Amino acid sequence: MKAGIDEAGKGCVIGPMVIAGVACDVEDYLRSIGVRDSKKLSQKKREELAEKIREVARVEVIKIPANVLDELMERKTINEILKESYAELLKRLKPKIAFVDSPDVKPERLANELRAMTGIEIIAEHRADEKYPLVSSASIIAKVEREKEIEVLKKTFGDFGSGYASDPKTIAYLRQFKEEMPQFIRKRWKTIERLRQSSLW
Repeated sequence: MKAGIDEAGKGCVIGPMVIAGVACDVEDYLRSIGVRDSKKLSQKKREELAEKIREVARVEVIKIPANVLDELMERKTINEILKESYAELLKRLKPKIAFVDSPDVKPERLANELRAMTGIEIIAEHRADEKYPLVSSASIIAKVEREKEIEVLKKTFGDFGSGYASDPKTIAYLRQFKEEMPQFIRKRWKTIERLRQSSLW
């Protein structure tokens, strides 16, 4: 059995980071239903595909809330957190070979480290979600699970946009918290540091 692993929300300033692993032996079926990089699909299509993926594959998900990420980043980089999450998913799925979308600038370094941590053959590449159906599937699952979490947060705390620093709506939302930031905002992100140093804060 083969597996694919990818994440959603690594670069956002609001909400959780979600890492997903998908394992199965029906890659041709995944191609046939239109699985591809989640960023190139509408939310509705992602949700439809996620259901179909879950019908034929083993799926494992790790969700790391913003406040937990803040705590972890006091002693680890975001890439180290991702690597450990990837390893945990691989141990759960136990594939013979796994394809992973590499957050490391040197994919082979990540592959070697994951091999040492799991004993599983690893192929790590940049933009693996565009090349391997299993990684595309993991990308879709991760994105759908993160979107669910974001919708829950918005119902409670209001509309903050996408949660990414490139979104003016997100930045406008962040500016209302001059003193204490809520737990669902990543306080250790550079976005927050830049805002606090800005005369616009």
